[in-house]
Amino acid sequence: MVDAKVTYALEHAGRFYVIVRVPARMCRETGEQCFAPETVERIQALIRNGRKPDHVIETPVYKYA
Repeated sequence: MVDAKVTYALEHAGRFYVIVRVPARMCRETGEQCFAPETVERIQALIRNGRKPDHVIETPVYKYA
């Protein structure tokens, strides 16, 4: 495992969020990412508090079937 800054993406309440430069421990072989509890809490607070994003991106969405 190595220290890394990663991009974390999630969907919450029908909206898609991307958080960049998130500190994580990452496996060199598999790419698996592990986050400290305080990092997860901060991500949740960013979304819950409704803070204005640093920037907004437009993303195409496709249905698989």
